Amino acid sequence: MVGAAAAVGLAQLGLNVALVEATEPEAYSPAQPLDVRVSAISLASENLLARLGALEALLQMRQVAYRGLETWEMEGCITRFHAEQLKLSHLGHIVENRLVQLALWQQFTQYDNLTLCCPARVARMVRSCSGIEVSLDDGRVLDSHLLVGADGANSLVRQWAGIGVAGWDYSQACMLINIATAEEEQDITWQQFTPQGPRSLLPLPGKHASLVWYDDAQTIKGLSQLSAKQLKQAIDSHFPTRLNRDFEVLDRGSFPLTRRHAKQYYRDNLVLLGDAAHTINPLAGQGVNLGFKDVDVLIEEIAAALSAKAGAWWQSSVLAGYQRRRWYDNQLMMTGMDLFYAGFSNDILPLKLVRNLGLKLADINTPVKHQVLKYALGLS
Repeated sequence: MVGAAAAVGLAQLGLNVALVEATEPEAYSPAQPLDVRVSAISLASENLLARLGALEALLQMRQVAYRGLETWEMEGCITRFHAEQLKLSHLGHIVENRLVQLALWQQFTQYDNLTLCCPARVARMVRSCSGIEVSLDDGRVLDSHLLVGADGANSLVRQWAGIGVAGWDYSQACMLINIATAEEEQDITWQQFTPQGPRSLLPLPGKHASLVWYDDAQTIKGLSQLSAKQLKQAIDSHFPTRLNRDFEVLDRGSFPLTRRHAKQYYRDNLVLLGDAAHTINPLAGQGVNLGFKDVDVLIEEIAAALSAKAGAWWQSSVLAGYQRRRWYDNQLMMTGMDLFYAGFSNDILPLKLVRNLGLKLADINTPVKHQVLKYALGLS
């Protein structure tokens, strides 16, 4: 998603862009089952997708708008955010990742200066007189002024550049479970904290929802081996009563929780975006939104360099500007999620009472609450 957005955005600036991708996203059909990999696309991300020409196509596919966020631990101590508090129609959309990617790919044909290399993989990267030469496994050779690494958490581009990472594994995992429900889901996404990890619900189109179960890695591994009927029984035992028990498990997937932050976002003629630069605890669903903010800022910095004609748009001073604007913002969000996650990951009574009082106080409609919501939506 992030790489495709960067490709379209840089092509819009008139640059010659080549996108290297191993597999093409499958064409959309309403009859396809819902994918377990979904994202809560924020308003800021929607604004970027609109500028890239992809939002209209995305909204014509499968998605659901969400208007409220609710989180609690103890009953009666709940924090609620709603679009009405900022006089907005919605807070974002929950969409399957592959459909976001597909909507962006549909824009590729609008740009003669965007070349798609797919299916293809990077076989070799070497420095050249003009920048970085990239050899593909199909024999093609690309000579680039700027190599954009948007190739995920295990980024080969980052490793080749010798950029280290700081981080750790959380010793926990997350399971995503698609369910069919008896009734249409409301437009609220909710999350209850437990000492073992949060239990969350994301509304999906139609009579569907995505459940998110955080727990220790062994528990999630065990849940992955259950039948659909057994998994439903486990959900009934561990999810709050707010979840209507009249549902059917359709699909599931899981992944470990890790935190990674690149020590630098650029080298000469090379820049990192999205998960290649940072992976965050998915607690607040900010991963892809941070990646889209990376794209937005990189496009702005390169556009400014092109307009100023002060030198090569790919020079390190331009990339340093991108890093300066994104590194601390990403660090702030990552640290905030870590503190929030750690603060709720125990059952110590005094701390439990304090944090639940905090949730109750946070529900009061104040300017501070508005600012927190705007920051979470990428609007400030």
